[in-house]
Amino acid sequence: MAEVNVLVVDDEEVVLASCERALQSQGYSVAAAQSVDQALLKMEENVFDVVVADLVMPKKGGMELLKILKETYPQTQVIMITGYSSINTAVESIKLGAFDYLSKPFSPAELVLTVKKALEEKGRLVSPYLTDQEMPGQMIFDNIIGNSSRMIEVFKFVSKVAATDTTVLIIGESGTGKELVARAIHNNSQRKDNNFVVVDCLTLTPTLLESELFGHIKGSFTGATSAKAGFFEVANKGTLFLDEIGDLSFDLQGKLLRVIQERKYTPVGGTEPRETDIRLVAATNKNLKKMVETGTFREDLFYRLYVIPIFLPPLRERKEDLPILVDHFLKKFSDRYKKPLPRLSEKAMKCLIAYNWPGNVRELENTLERASVSFEGAEILPADLPEQIQKQAGEGSGPAPGTIDELKKLKKQLREKAIEDIEKEFVINALTANEFSVSQAAKSVGMQRTNFYRLIRKYNIKLPKGQEELELNNHNHDL
Repeated sequence: MAEVNVLVVDDEEVVLASCERALQSQGYSVAAAQSVDQALLKMEENVFDVVVADLVMPKKGGMELLKILKETYPQTQVIMITGYSSINTAVESIKLGAFDYLSKPFSPAELVLTVKKALEEKGRLVSPYLTDQEMPGQMIFDNIIGNSSRMIEVFKFVSKVAATDTTVLIIGESGTGKELVARAIHNNSQRKDNNFVVVDCLTLTPTLLESELFGHIKGSFTGATSAKAGFFEVANKGTLFLDEIGDLSFDLQGKLLRVIQERKYTPVGGTEPRETDIRLVAATNKNLKKMVETGTFREDLFYRLYVIPIFLPPLRERKEDLPILVDHFLKKFSDRYKKPLPRLSEKAMKCLIAYNWPGNVRELENTLERASVSFEGAEILPADLPEQIQKQAGEGSGPAPGTIDELKKLKKQLREKAIEDIEKEFVINALTANEFSVSQAAKSVGMQRTNFYRLIRKYNIKLPKGQEELELNNHNHDL
């Protein structure tokens, strides 16, 4: 890959140094500037693929720099750095052409990931990896399908971490394929010839899960008529995959932490610790950071797990993968049920694209299995799809599915949806921090009250009853 040049612009030296270290660790060439004027001089001297700039700086800020870059250097991707009080400005910067923004404080991993995404959109990274396509070291990705930029990032992370023994935390909604990614990590590791053990922390009670994890000795509790090996013993020299680790009880979190730290465990009812040599991969659909803040997940365990996070995107954020996912599943079910390979009609594909897929890839697979069994004729029609998918699609018309125009339209819709989600969260956070006083909330974020109130109405945010009547009267008075 050609050299990647990144310019970081921030008036704080500590931020510049931290960003430089993180980006240089990825092999990027990094330059630094402490003002907009310095940044523009460096832009004249060199070509930069990505500029990471703080929104708030003395004299001239990041928004002014963004406008100049979009006009003079339109091929350069711009990422804004923002504090809480300027999130509304960050949202506006995205509307003006910024690729994304980072909220302070951000981790080096978040910076690296955002820069990589910007480079992918710019087209500087290698071609997408598809299922069974050769990767460095003959990587194996059984049944993981995708060639979107989000999935490329997943494949790359797996290829980097598989050969190590580093703990990995896979984060994603239900149905996104977390176990498949865990298996890919195991199958491409030096432990691939040993056991891959799956533990679902959600379906087992804490008492049973403890016995399953650590094993027990004979007579340790009623019904323990013989000794039983636990998952730590079964997975020895292999990989232990703890699925939905956010549902692990607080007591077991502490015991798991000790195993990670000491590589030793004691069976239930036992007194002698035993050694275990496992590679730990965990997964969750919960926000563990928020659980740490609320005291429901141990902070020390979180940081032990959050060494290499891999974020799996929901299907609604990678709909450009739908055509190859559909092809894969239709062929799979054609082979399974010994039926001719069906075609998916254009209208049926439009239905799939319009649907939001709350159940993600698992829901898509189930939908296509049902359609493959029940359809009649030469192709699958909208009538062969579940009613909720037909309803969400509506009638509508537009470019043919799978075309470049359709993919561009989808990306635009996703970006607009992301901006709306950010705006809504921003308004709710400001209201919460100011006890739902619209005037105080607007003042705290530097907005006029009437504009702030319009955002409340736009997103149908409910105020406490008395406060709602007061603000409505104030708003009508202003109008």
